[in-house]
Amino acid sequence: MRILQNPEPWSAHDQRIWSRPACSSTDRAAPRRGCHPKQRACCASRPPAFSKSLERAVTGVAHVRRLPEDHPGFADPEYRARRATIAALGAAYRPGEPIPDAHYTAEEDHVWQVVSAQLGRLHGIYACREFNEARERLCLPTDRVPQLREVDAELSRLTGFRIDPVPGLVPTRTFYGALARRHFLSTQYIRHHSVPFYTPEPDIVHEIIGHANMLASPRVASLYELAGAASLRATSDASLEFFSRVFWFTIEFGLVWEDGELRTYGAGLLSSYGEIQAFRQAETRPFDFAQMGALDYDITQYQPVLFAAPSFDWLVETLASFFAGFDDDTASQVLAGIPR
Repeated sequence: MRILQNPEPWSAHDQRIWSRPACSSTDRAAPRRGCHPKQRACCASRPPAFSKSLERAVTGVAHVRRLPEDHPGFADPEYRARRATIAALGAAYRPGEPIPDAHYTAEEDHVWQVVSAQLGRLHGIYACREFNEARERLCLPTDRVPQLREVDAELSRLTGFRIDPVPGLVPTRTFYGALARRHFLSTQYIRHHSVPFYTPEPDIVHEIIGHANMLASPRVASLYELAGAASLRATSDASLEFFSRVFWFTIEFGLVWEDGELRTYGAGLLSSYGEIQAFRQAETRPFDFAQMGALDYDITQYQPVLFAAPSFDWLVETLASFFAGFDDDTASQVLAGIPR
């Protein structure tokens, strides 16, 4: 049985809903900051910020999802109508257009206030130094739900990443592929007010508090872009699955040792009130790509196994090298113990 008081488990990339950058200009390229040495080849061949294929992917595949019966807002017609209205903004959005504002209610702003305040307190205890420094740079509002256009404008200034609104679920390859263009696909709706510390799906709390804060770090933004480019080289289903598991156990649920304490840099943990307080009870294993790529995970439960890097500098160097060299042969070579 699922316990709904605190946990927020769900897939971070299995056909999720994500946000796209907001900008009033069709030329949304922004100067890069802090490009990692391993990324230079990737930078030179970076895909154009707006391709027709990306536009078709975002506007043609994403859809407004009907709520399942176990969703906290299923029996609330007002919430369902609000969610549909907000999702429609993402459905109507076209790349290059200004990001439409979602006019949040006082109740929705209150949900953000409550969650933001509690997570902010926990970040000081459990989040890694890189996240907390990036969070200060991005400086999200705590009294109201931020508009994606605001987050997009600040992120583009800080690291060149853009936020794009989408209405609902997008295919795995679409989400990852957008990262290769420094585009992060994000929802705009927020969880139901009755359970502010729980969501059965990614919402703006996860997208912005978990991911956007980390994307305010130049070297983390470079890792996201490298990850997106790596996904484009994963042409087989098997290699994409291996890549997705590594992404899950690092970008979404990764841990790092700092000052003798376990801290997290994973967006799934950073945006979950329940799980960020529980991750130190999980089985913590040394950082190992082969184990990550071979390990199944249950998106409906707290993660029983997590992987910790010895330091954040080591993590950035190691992940950058892995993503920069990833292709269809990587999974079999890593699992066979062949050096790359």
